[in-house]
Parts: sequence; structure tokens; C-alpha cells
Amino acid sequence: MLLHVILADDDIRRVQVENLPETVDELKTTLKVKLDLEGDIVIQFQDPEFNNELCNLTEMSELPTERPRLKVIVKEQPNIPPFAFSLDDSCSETAIGTSASSACPPSTSRSRHWPDPFVIPTFSYDIELKLKKGNVTYKIDGSLLAVNAAMKRDILDKVGCAMYKYNAYPTSKQIEDVAKALVGKYPCLREPGSSQGWYCWKFSLAFKMGNLRQKYRIAGCPELTVNQKRSADMSTGNKTMKKAKRSELNFLPDFPEGKSPDCIESERITLMQEMKKKKRDRKMIDSLMESTFALRRKELVNGEPLVSEIKERWPALFMKKQIRAEFMRIVSTDLHQSFFDGLDKYVPKLLQMYRMRTSSSDLRSLLEPLDVETSNQKRRAAALLGLPYYLKEDPCSFILVCEDTISEKDATKEVDVGILIVTEGSSKLLLAKEIVNVGVVLEEQIIQHDLEDVANAFATLMGLLYCLDIDYPKRLKYTFEVMQKVFMGIGSGSCSAKVHGLRNRLLQD
Repeated sequence: MLLHVILADDDIRRVQVENLPETVDELKTTLKVKLDLEGDIVIQFQDPEFNNELCNLTEMSELPTERPRLKVIVKEQPNIPPFAFSLDDSCSETAIGTSASSACPPSTSRSRHWPDPFVIPTFSYDIELKLKKGNVTYKIDGSLLAVNAAMKRDILDKVGCAMYKYNAYPTSKQIEDVAKALVGKYPCLREPGSSQGWYCWKFSLAFKMGNLRQKYRIAGCPELTVNQKRSADMSTGNKTMKKAKRSELNFLPDFPEGKSPDCIESERITLMQEMKKKKRDRKMIDSLMESTFALRRKELVNGEPLVSEIKERWPALFMKKQIRAEFMRIVSTDLHQSFFDGLDKYVPKLLQMYRMRTSSSDLRSLLEPLDVETSNQKRRAAALLGLPYYLKEDPCSFILVCEDTISEKDATKEVDVGILIVTEGSSKLLLAKEIVNVGVVLEEQIIQHDLEDVANAFATLMGLLYCLDIDYPKRLKYTFEVMQKVFMGIGSGSCSAKVHGLRNRLLQD
């Protein structure tokens, strides 16, 4: 179908789509990809019932059936509050000083993932001058710059603060990349007698990050104070460090400036009351979910409550729209767009690889129905359902297939994390049956049901695991790593050997 899309008076485009999406959100995602747009958008259409005046699109059924004319408006990003810790601002002298009362950079402001390559920040004028002269001398005769203790401290302070803006707990590989970038930009800083030239810088940066964490922990930074009692916990056998492990940008954010925990708790109660109404104010729910984000993350990360308890205190968090919004707050990535773009990119190659593994009867049974029906929904489902088998993991207690006559309690018994697929039909092949319902199961409860298809269930599950701070199932760690790092591109810089090998095969022609 051909769409006539108006972006501005001087920017009107033709957009070709195979079929119109089923929902307005899916249409927004399609247009954002096709038109290379970022941020939230509003879609308007020319309404023939009102002399083709523009009207906001709320349901796909409102669109004219032939060549609809649309107008896309990109919403302006909200202004960043003055207390936000900007990624573009250099770290202040106060933040890198020795005082333990230094202001803690609010983690809520993180909106970008770790950059590749890492950009070394600009140093003070005198240090930049010395480094430039040092580089000139290095190019002439290979002489290295003599770095005194004060200069090295200033360099480490500046670089360490730049690293903290992205991650309070950078990995060894990330620290190594920063050290390489430092001596790459300033080769005069290479270490004498070292073949790599950056080895000692790596360890110095690692120590600097530890010092910064200690300073900000004393200052009361939430994402660091959560681990203050770790030594006591280790004596009782709890050795888990509470930190971002799945590339969460805002794992444990600060409370908004000027708001106390009691103030945010009152907003939570207002939110609960609004959720009990038959006609809910969606804008109010959106606003309250945003303002209570820090309190919610504190409860989930510190308290590790059961899903039933979370649902009782935060019912709005389980709405489809709020799952996507919360995921965006945590990871700064659109849940559906990242998942489906990555999945669709690799579906053809995945199915091809599945067919080549003739020894797996499970893969053969998934692929056989595709010889008859090749819809995008079926292909996506086959790619996702076949992934555990291809990675030689056991999904028997994760992929739950049952007839609609089976009770909910029996279907979800002893299931911590799972996808429930309710079918009709006599065929022994899953994808040859009619799928009448798809849901997400957490802690023996059906948390989401009546989802559009299998692929949407997987995307929703990924969002819920992030939103509720639930670990991936250990028996399917590679399957979930592929979905996160390969499909969604979140934390893709560091993969296990098995997933790295799979990604390389997917990228081969």
C-alpha cells in the first residue's frame, strides 16, 4: 500500500508498506523506521467525513481504505531540568575533588548507552597544551611525555567522571577500551617499556572508578548505597551485587529533586486510586508513572518483592503501554521497535540455519508448517520457538502449549518464567494448529494474556523482566542473551562465546 505522508510544508513523501499495521502504535513504529524519525510522534489523517480536515488517528479503522494521506508530527523532547546530569557537560571540579560530600550525578539522566568508540573528554587548557606538545614531540622522535602525579590525577579524574556518566560499574573490557582510546588520542602517554602502552592506564582507571563509587556512595547515591551492606550480606551467603547487569542505564535512579519519599508515596496512592476507576485518565497515569519511577525501582531492587506484591502496589506497571514506557525509562530503548527490527533482520537466516540442522526433530516440527503457510507471524514464531533448540537449551518448562480446556492453574504450575500458548486443532505440529491465545507467565501467574501473537509475547516478556528486575531463566541464558544482545542490540559489545559465534553466523552471507 502507498501512503502519502506530510512531514512539513516542504517535506512530503511517499511511503510504501506491504500491509497496513493492525494498531496505531505499530504504524508509528513503521513510519519512524521508514522516515528515520526519533522520539514520540502523532499521526493525523485527512478525514473524508469532515471535508478532509486533519484529525488525530486513534484507531486503524478510521483510515480511508485507499491511499490515505497522513501528517506526522514529531513531539518536542521535554526540557531537561536544571539539576540533570548532562552527558555533554564536563564533570565539575567539585565532583572530582576529594571531598566525600561531592554531589552525586543523578543516574536518572542517563539516556545513552556506552559509546563505541569511547570519546576521551577535553582536559583543562594547561593539560591539553602539554598533551598537544607531547604528541608533536612523539611524532618527531618517539619521545614520551613525563607525566607527574598531579597531571595524572587530573587526567584520571576527568576520564573517570566521563565513564561514570554512562556506567557506575564499567566492565573490564570497557575500561580497557577507554585506556586504549586515551593512548590512541595522546600517544605521548604510552607507557615506557610496555608493548601495549595502555596496560597501567587500565588499572589506574579501574582504581579511579572504585574511588568515585566510594565517594558517591558516601554522598548517598542510590545505585551505590544499595550495596553498602554487602559485606554483612556475604556472611549470610548473599553475595549478589545489585547493579546493572543487562545494560540498564537507569538501574536505581535518584529521587526527583525537591521530592521526598513521602511525597512520591502519596503520588503512588493517587495512581492506585486512578487505576481503580472505570474511566481512567491516561495522561495522569503516564505522568504519575514517570514521577514515581525512582520509588518503584528502589522497592523492586532493594526489596525483591514477589510479582503478586508488585501487582498489588503498582497495578499500572502491568499495562502494555506502561511496560513499554518503563522499559524506555530503564534502557532508553523502544521495546517493540528494537525487538521486532532485530528479529525481522535475522528471521530468514535463522530459519535457514534451523533447516540445516537436520538432526533436531523439534526444529523440523517447527519448520514443517512453514512449507504451507509463510506468514510473517508464523516465521517470527518459528524463529523464536526454535532458538532454544538450536542453542541446545531445554525450553520444556518455558514454552507451555495447552488446549483451551486445560485450567490456568494446571497450565502454569511450577512455572517461574514462561510463554503460554493456547491452541485448537488436532495436528501434532504446534504452528499447524490455530493459536487462540498467547500469554506471559511469571511466578505461576498469567501476567499478560490475549497478546497479538507469539512474537509479541516474547517482546512483552523481555519488557517485564526488565521492569520487574527479574533475572533470565538460567536454563535459557543463551536464548535470552541472543534476544537482548543480538536482536535488540542492548549490551551487544560483550557476548558469551556461544552467542558471539551465533551472531557471526547470522552475519555471514
